[in-house]
Amino acid sequence: MFPLRILITEDDHVSALLLKKALEKNNHEIIGISDSGEKALEILEHNQADIVMMDINLAGELDGIKTTEIINEKYDIPVVYLSASSDAETLTKVVGTNPSAYVIKPFNIRELNMVIELAIFKDRKEKELQKLNNELEEKVRQRTKDLAEANKELTRALEKEREIGELKSRIVLNVSHGFKTPLTSILSSAQLLQQYAEREHPFKAKIQKHATKIENSVRSLNSLLTSVLFFGKADANKIDFRPKKMFVAALFNEILDVVKAGSEHDVKINVKLENLPKTIFSDSDLLYQIFENLLSNAVKYSKDGQEVDFTVWLENGSLKATVKDKGIGIPEKEHDQLYDRFFRAKNVGIIEGSGLGLSIVKKSIEVLNGDITFESAQGKGTTFNISIPIQE
Repeated sequence: MFPLRILITEDDHVSALLLKKALEKNNHEIIGISDSGEKALEILEHNQADIVMMDINLAGELDGIKTTEIINEKYDIPVVYLSASSDAETLTKVVGTNPSAYVIKPFNIRELNMVIELAIFKDRKEKELQKLNNELEEKVRQRTKDLAEANKELTRALEKEREIGELKSRIVLNVSHGFKTPLTSILSSAQLLQQYAEREHPFKAKIQKHATKIENSVRSLNSLLTSVLFFGKADANKIDFRPKKMFVAALFNEILDVVKAGSEHDVKINVKLENLPKTIFSDSDLLYQIFENLLSNAVKYSKDGQEVDFTVWLENGSLKATVKDKGIGIPEKEHDQLYDRFFRAKNVGIIEGSGLGLSIVKKSIEVLNGDITFESAQGKGTTFNISIPIQE
């Protein structure tokens, strides 16, 4: 073991000298011998020690235990107690000062050296642990500070994103509303052209053809603007459930007329309205979005001559419906993307579309607290199942 600077605090002068001699044989340096706690503290004030050998019973006002408490607080030096007493009361007092070791008198030099070595090892490890704890606490403080700063940055970024989102929504809504009026005018003009073309005119066929093309294009643009307006409101959290009394047959007749008018394919829609009340209490705008988009998609992605089955019925306070087609279907690996905005399956080819319809359907059903599921296979068609709670 390497040489240590040791302070001996022992009120028995003979025992102190014997201890000094034994320690010096092991090349340790004795920086002083004190017979009281006061003298031990005075020596430590002017000399550096590696360890203190402390008798519990000392002359003076400070006993070994009190002196050890002061040494622990001021100098943080390991202390080894020396005592001829091993009773429970003494041991309890000793343990309270967290000593590095405890030696019962009389002791042999081998035992003493082992105790001192363990005391130094224990002290070193405790100080290393304290250093690691301090470093850890500093890292935690720094990480906490960094995290707080990052949270501030995130809060600022989220606030900026919210402001940008609101600005984007306002722009989208304003621009979309701005397009509505001219599109309505274009649609009216196209319809007038068709009326004039019904009269005898050398360019009657061409006028009807181009007027129809204009009308279909305007309807497509109008549908796209409606979708954009819908998501502008959705992003601004302005889509509310606004129930009102409505006539069921009138709602579905209007939807079917719009779908048939916008269809470019010769597809038959088989309609079954079963066990339905005359009126229901729900949000007609959201119901319109759901069924118009589902039926339009079913017709759009079917081929000429195919059929679409549309069935609606009332069951246990919910409006149930199925929309089944035998069209191109949806590849299985793309099923989980079906309701994503702007998603279009890879097998749609040149069929036009915005990829917003099913997103609108999904959002509308969520607002109505309903449920939607589907089954689809590529080349075999798709079936959507809808359930929406309503009041009669």
